[in-house]
Amino acid sequence: MPQHTFSLNGTRVTVEVADDVRLLWVLRDILGVMGPKYGCGLNVCKSCTSHINGKAFNPCAVPVSAIKESDEITTIEGLPATVGRDLHPMQEAWLEEDVSQCGYCQPGQIMAAVALVRKAREEGRAITDADLDGLRNICRCGTYQRIRTAIRKGESRM
Repeated sequence: MPQHTFSLNGTRVTVEVADDVRLLWVLRDILGVMGPKYGCGLNVCKSCTSHINGKAFNPCAVPVSAIKESDEITTIEGLPATVGRDLHPMQEAWLEEDVSQCGYCQPGQIMAAVALVRKAREEGRAITDADLDGLRNICRCGTYQRIRTAIRKGESRM
């Protein structure tokens, strides 16, 4: 069985698993990281959104063989450590805006929001309505207005 090594939430991990196993299953079933949710498995709903080297990606669509030893995978569980706090500012904004209803999509929503804010900052600008419109994470409860408000509040604190 092939071995795959990468960093997960700041810790180096090695797993023995077939090359074609999707990273989402490695995270959830082998490593016990439950934040990234399984929704569709087709890179559509984006409930599994995590970060690879600081950029949003969907591990349901990525075979573990595509992950390099130098890659840093961050899930919602590791997000607060990226700012050295108990909660990331985006998570705090989510709580303050009472975004969650069922909560299933929230880890992916938050991870996508943080990546969006970082991308805009790298480009030297604030997020726009067009940026928010471009987010494709599905919320089955329809809390999109609260999500947008929380993203703007989180952006102001990041």
